[in-house]
Amino acid sequence: MVATCFDSPAWSFTDSELITTLDSARGLRERLAAVELSLVRELDARAVPVAHGAASTAVWLREHWRIGIRAAKQAVELARTLDRLPTTADALAAGTVNTEQAAVIAQALEALPAEVGLETAAKAETALIGFAAQFEPSVLRRFGERILTHVAPDTAEEHEREALAAQEERAHATRILTLVADRSGRVRVTGWLDTEAAAVVTAALDPLTRPGALDPAGHRPAENTHDMRTAGQRRADALTEICRRVLAAGELPDNGGDRPQLVITVDYDGLAARTGAGLLDNGATLTPETVRRIACDAQVIPAVLGGDGQLLDLGRTRRLITGALRRALVLRDRGCAFPGCDRPPRWCQGHHIRHWADGGPTDLDNAVLLCGHHHRVVHRDDWQVRLGHDRRPEFIPPSYVDATRLPRRNNFHLRP
Repeated sequence: MVATCFDSPAWSFTDSELITTLDSARGLRERLAAVELSLVRELDARAVPVAHGAASTAVWLREHWRIGIRAAKQAVELARTLDRLPTTADALAAGTVNTEQAAVIAQALEALPAEVGLETAAKAETALIGFAAQFEPSVLRRFGERILTHVAPDTAEEHEREALAAQEERAHATRILTLVADRSGRVRVTGWLDTEAAAVVTAALDPLTRPGALDPAGHRPAENTHDMRTAGQRRADALTEICRRVLAAGELPDNGGDRPQLVITVDYDGLAARTGAGLLDNGATLTPETVRRIACDAQVIPAVLGGDGQLLDLGRTRRLITGALRRALVLRDRGCAFPGCDRPPRWCQGHHIRHWADGGPTDLDNAVLLCGHHHRVVHRDDWQVRLGHDRRPEFIPPSYVDATRLPRRNNFHLRP
């Protein structure tokens, strides 16, 4: 039935045929996913991606399949887990469970206490596979959290007491803060804090979150002016203001060879005419008004660019890859220059293309920006680095990665 879909349009099917074909296609997709995951696991076990210069199997999959890093990490994690859970892997291959359910089952089994025996763990796995025939992943997850009450009630009660005692420690261990930019000029800030850390952050935010506190531009509303900002907007403004004050204090440690700073690139004529947008070193843009406001309280360093955006000169250079030279590298490379790497400039180091010990000069034509991992790869493995005809870095892989040794470039940081 599925094969006929290639020859017949979907509108020609009856309702019953449409549902049957959809279910068959979905089943085939999940069975193919099982094959795909087994191949990913074997590739990971052989360390093929690392041999090709990738930081991890997930990073290699992102570049190779052109998928998001989150999906790549999930695929690698599930592949490794299913290698340890052959019963769940067989259920996925048979179409009994789907990939989302398999991931939920794996998480539930990994959360079992260490003292649970193999027999009890096997019973839990079998029970969860049975529940998967009736429940979608979110409901199945709730069954997974309480699976011991079904297969080992006595153990479940003791485990629950231990879980409650470990809650505070786990909350601290899983703390996280992420900033993710979207395509609408916003950056989503998400995260988790333990109770103590949240209290510290709240204490710092509170003085600046009350109505009438500083706005995003550092202005205080007039005495008789009603503050129209929402509570959420005031908290966002307070966080920005706290970070701005810390940066101004100059007490933070160095970051990548320079003290923490904002690097904004803008055409001088556009800045003077109030028409030039600014470009941050992460690729985001700022309006001309925002650039002019920041420039009022900033150190302005002249940069001379060629017609294609090629950097010709930036202030004065130093012996080490810091200061003006590092800023030049950031403007040119915009992050780790190794093919497929997405590491931002602040995580990168300056690398001499011709080593300093071999007489290589410290200038822009002999430097490239690399993250810590790829800095080690270039020093350790047989990758060669050079500047192309447009004076931008390109990498020649060793023959065991590519027999033709075609030069490669990092297209991740490309932007207008």
